[in-house]
Amino acid sequence: MSTILSLSPTRWKDYELIDSGNFLKLEKFGSHITIRPEPQAVWDPSMKISEWENKAQVRFVPKSSSTGDWKKLKNVPDQWNLHYNGACNIQLRLGLTAFKHVGIFPEQAVNWEYIVNSIGQMKNRNPKFLNLFAYTGGASLAARAAGAETYHLDSIKQVVSWARENMELSGQNNIRWIVEDALKYVKREVKRGNKYHGIILDPPAYGHGPSGEKWKLEDNINDMVKCVLQLLDEKEHFLILNAYSLGFSPMILENLVAQNFKPENTEAGELFLNDSFNKKLPLGSFVRFRKT
Repeated sequence: MSTILSLSPTRWKDYELIDSGNFLKLEKFGSHITIRPEPQAVWDPSMKISEWENKAQVRFVPKSSSTGDWKKLKNVPDQWNLHYNGACNIQLRLGLTAFKHVGIFPEQAVNWEYIVNSIGQMKNRNPKFLNLFAYTGGASLAARAAGAETYHLDSIKQVVSWARENMELSGQNNIRWIVEDALKYVKREVKRGNKYHGIILDPPAYGHGPSGEKWKLEDNINDMVKCVLQLLDEKEHFLILNAYSLGFSPMILENLVAQNFKPENTEAGELFLNDSFNKKLPLGSFVRFRKT
């Protein structure tokens, strides 16, 4: 039986969720304040939207379900850097993208802390870590900072280049970069008999591989988890499975793992961010476990 948790990062100094509601969130990244859509924020905001716009420098205006434009309310650069100084000390370059993202999911700092702590507890002094659906590489940077041989996989070349830039900003080196379809890669690794001491996967609801491979979370996640579990080192390992998709509960993720594996020290639950009015914004389900 797993421990059911609700986890929120506690060591951010350069990020704040100021307010949330009306399907929006008001956030501070460093010295810059943004307004972005948030489908989970179904409640009323605590501040008036006119107050939000007085505070914010830029607002994302959707054009479709997945893309849009940034409306600059005040002067704000298109790119800037953000610092995280918790269990790991890393720098991340942020940017205003056409997909409402800015290059970071702040709630993932919970997983960065878990990665660093898990690697630190290992007897193996040369652990291997695999980051699947790795985006701009926060988890990769955390693993590398903890001393792991780190493999970073994403299907989009430009995003991998962004992650490499974050590695250089953080004063790191020697992360292994892989532009590949995640499911194809893990199936090949299983055939090769390769093993990893730590794995994180944070798959999107929908996506495409570099050769047009289609990813749909509910169709592909069972196959993916079966393969990933086979890649874990038998003596020492940890795994984090995240899913930000409406309807994917922690129990679903726990069942995916438990049907093929009997993990130790399992935890499942939700990641969330607290806004400054103490409203809790849920941002995905997770299951994680480790054997050290």
